[in-house]
Amino acid sequence: MIGGEDWAEIRRLHRAEGMSIKGIARHLGIARNTVRRAVASDDPPKYRRAPKGSIVDAVEPAIRELLAEYPRMPATVIAERIGWERSLSVLKRRVRELRPVYLPADPVSRTAYQPGELARCDLWFPPVTVRVAPDISLRRSSRLRARGGFRGVRTSAVARSGATSAAPVRAGRRPRMLLGVGLLP
Repeated sequence: MIGGEDWAEIRRLHRAEGMSIKGIARHLGIARNTVRRAVASDDPPKYRRAPKGSIVDAVEPAIRELLAEYPRMPATVIAERIGWERSLSVLKRRVRELRPVYLPADPVSRTAYQPGELARCDLWFPPVTVRVAPDISLRRSSRLRARGGFRGVRTSAVARSGATSAAPVRAGRRPRMLLGVGLLP
């Protein structure tokens, strides 16, 4: 196998100098087929070792069984149960890779939104008694911490019909999505 410098020299001699493949092979003392491969390839040759298996591969089915039954079981306990006597760090690394498959979805994971993508709306009923007692619809931007409000939403049908479009926009543009919380009966 030739190195990167030889590969570059072969390509330079063939392209820039116009030297023949047979002449390059004689000049550098390498086989003609090697020169042909170097001229034809776009990338320099790389040494690629055949992938070896890990020592954990033999016990992975047992690890998967334990994680299926007890997804939060610590790797040290798994090592005891399967009779692991080798390096614990190798086993911990494999358990760390396998565990997310068996863990339930996080019910309170945070959703990230881009600025101006979402505004959240909710109804607020003032504690002060007013003759008409209008409810107030509140709007909060997802990223800008901007708040706004408007009065007059009386029924859920009005809230669903788009009365929220009357709310003032202070951030310069309307959000692409409006998340209503508590607007529907």
